Amino acid sequence: MKNGIHPEYHQATVKCNCGNEFSVGSTNEHIHVEICSKCHPFYTGTQKSMVARGRIDKFNRKYGIKNDEE
Repeated sequence: MKNGIHPEYHQATVKCNCGNEFSVGSTNEHIHVEICSKCHPFYTGTQKSMVARGRIDKFNRKYGIKNDEE
């Protein structure tokens, strides 16, 4: 490895809008994110799957696709 060409590596503090804080390794010292695994709907299980199902059903009706499961 060459000396002097690699960036400084820090234990960065990541702060989320929800108030969650955790540390990761990064070249930045502080990182601010809008959404993290503690507040993301997919990871917390609060995702509204009915909205996605409604869109799928609308698509299937539009193109005349019949669902074999029914």
